[in-house]
Amino acid sequence: MADPLANSYYAASVDRPAPHPALEGQLSADVCVVGGGFTGLSAALACAEAGLDTVLLEAEVAGFGASGRNGGQLIPGLNKSGPELVAMLGKAHAEALYRLALSARERVHDRIARHAIDCDLRAGHFHVAAKPAHFAAFAEECAFVNRLLGYEDAVLVPPAEVSRYLAVDGYHGGIYVQSGGHFHPLKYALGLARAAEAAGVRLFEHSRVTSVADGVPATVRTATGKVRAGRVILACDAMMADLSPDAGRFTMPVLNYNIATEPLGEERARALIPSGAAVSDSRFVLNYFRISADNRLIFAGGEKYTPKPPADIAGFVRPHMLRLFPQLADARIDYAWGGAVGITRNRLPQFGQRGNLLFAHGFSGLGALLTTLAGDLLAEAVQGKRDRFDLFARIPHRPFPGGKLLRTPLYVLGMAYAAASDRL
Repeated sequence: MADPLANSYYAASVDRPAPHPALEGQLSADVCVVGGGFTGLSAALACAEAGLDTVLLEAEVAGFGASGRNGGQLIPGLNKSGPELVAMLGKAHAEALYRLALSARERVHDRIARHAIDCDLRAGHFHVAAKPAHFAAFAEECAFVNRLLGYEDAVLVPPAEVSRYLAVDGYHGGIYVQSGGHFHPLKYALGLARAAEAAGVRLFEHSRVTSVADGVPATVRTATGKVRAGRVILACDAMMADLSPDAGRFTMPVLNYNIATEPLGEERARALIPSGAAVSDSRFVLNYFRISADNRLIFAGGEKYTPKPPADIAGFVRPHMLRLFPQLADARIDYAWGGAVGITRNRLPQFGQRGNLLFAHGFSGLGALLTTLAGDLLAEAVQGKRDRFDLFARIPHRPFPGGKLLRTPLYVLGMAYAAASDRL
């Protein structure tokens, strides 16, 4: 059945390669990767580059899920500020983790350059403060990354200067990061898939995994075949609970929705976001948006915490866009789509290992950069090099409460309460 959330600008603006075959019969490999998004593709590519015989199984096609539908925002760092991380983890662990997270940007750029992935890469990310108190927290964050880490790339923008970067009234300053940016996520995913296959990865599509059994070797089954592998990497993010209920207790899928306007023309598009940066705000239910390579505004606003999407996605998101950009009242909406984002309670990704099964998930909205890093770290852990993997694996996590039946209703209530803070 067609996916009602898949009417994306991204899918409409790429030429997909011929599909890879489905898995048939039995295979053996050093590593079996489950999931064909950024994490899985990056992990498979890194494993193959290390000389490991690698199989990747994808339920649909490469880049089908969040990796091919997200907002395309390349946001350096983590979903916790530096001071928050220090309070949570201690100074040494927090600084090492933050440095490692910042390295994700270079890893993505390196993959793009090394494999000649044409994915509409653009520079700049602008995080804007929805409230004056948020701007005060931004000042602390700039001090952390610039002074303690020597990053010197985060520029604190006072309220009076927001218009230099963004033509929206009502924001209370922000942080501009030139090394952030944005790209066409599906083009990047397909580029990773090409690179992985060229490196020797055996990639199977339309091969939904039905079970994973740890052992020596581990066994991964689909409806029409199975793979026996020394190590299995689960790279399913929001869908992790389907294959690993234990790990899945720590993430919750949240549906997020995007729209893309008609092409606005270069002059009109530049007037909306003079900096050309990707933009996100500090609201709990945040707005984030950017200009595409063909001068469309790609906008995401509003979230639904129930599993059923709105009947009219464009009608759901468009009012959020017009509150910020009333001058686009006459702009046609050409595409509207959505997908599931895997989030954790502390908004930090969870890395872990259960026997011969390794996983990374819960990127909580920052997956466009962190997933490539996660793939590399998973490949390192498979080879017994765990130092950097363990910087993430040592982050304490708590499962969502309520068990299988009550966790979603309890989460919906909690998120609705938290979202109300945006209106205060």
